[in-house]
Amino acid sequence: MRILIATDAWRPQVNGVVSTLEHMTEAGRRLGARFEFLTPEAFWTAPAPTDPQIRLAVATSRGVERRVEEIAPDHIHIATEGPIGWLARRFCVKSRRIFTTSYHTRFPEYLRARLGVPVGLTYAGLRYFHARAATVMAPTPSIVAELAARRFERVRLWTRGVDHTLFRPRAQSVLDLPRPIFLSVGRLAVEKNLDAFLKLDLPGSKVIVGDGPARASLCRRYPGAHFLGALQGEALAAVYASADVFVFPSRTDTFGIVLLEAMASGLPVAAFPAPGPVDVVPPKAGALDDDLRAACLHALTVSREAARAHALRYRWEESARQFLENVEASRGARIFAPARKLKLLRGPQNG
Repeated sequence: MRILIATDAWRPQVNGVVSTLEHMTEAGRRLGARFEFLTPEAFWTAPAPTDPQIRLAVATSRGVERRVEEIAPDHIHIATEGPIGWLARRFCVKSRRIFTTSYHTRFPEYLRARLGVPVGLTYAGLRYFHARAATVMAPTPSIVAELAARRFERVRLWTRGVDHTLFRPRAQSVLDLPRPIFLSVGRLAVEKNLDAFLKLDLPGSKVIVGDGPARASLCRRYPGAHFLGALQGEALAAVYASADVFVFPSRTDTFGIVLLEAMASGLPVAAFPAPGPVDVVPPKAGALDDDLRAACLHALTVSREAARAHALRYRWEESARQFLENVEASRGARIFAPARKLKLLRGPQNG
């Protein structure tokens, strides 16, 4: 099966959406699937209004249609709710093609944090976007339940994985800092809630890995923290393995692949009991508490071996298998017409 994934999030962005799509499709190819991508690389781009470091596609309906026609996919999956996502959705609805979507980012909470937009308004827009999808894929049971409670339909689970070979415990530390070392990794933006971590009175050192629009402000306000910038590959994995606790202060992430990377490195997690951590981090692998300082101190007592063992349960092969099962289950969906008219819609246009 040839699957086209339409996504506004793509290289050179470094985030959970890009990481998920890259690793899942790599594993999916080993299962026999073929993947093509429709990304901002195919169009002119412009900076995102809320974050100039993110480039959004300046695309047209015809440009998207032409790209889809060139690829001739068996199925279309729309990964994001940006310009490419909306144009791909428009094409699918117009041509009455079955398609699936995924929910990666809690945009209502994100936009409330950045712009003060009421969450109810944004959820209404997202519900409209996903309403015609045969399946809406969400990363954790909590997010599946949350979307269902907000009247999203046909929501199914699509989990995540981690590279256990890259992210692993290591004997030698690359961080020569006073211990304990509390580490946070991710995009430096207001919705990541890093202030909640950096303002804590904790022993030892605080280390931040990542880049983003809030970096300059955070560096200025928290001069005692150590900002290492964006790291990838072996350099990132070595830092994970060198810390004592991974701190995840975000309340807006739907999963948090960095949680798996940390635990695979033998690093216990401290986080709020928010969607994402509540499904991904059990008590044996970390500490969840509305008092983040208490969670950080408790996580120091958690077994590094237990954190690693829990992360070993998450594999990209399982993520790809779930994704492909969701796609296959969607192919007989009836979302465009009453049953008596479906015969007119069967065939190549249904993917």
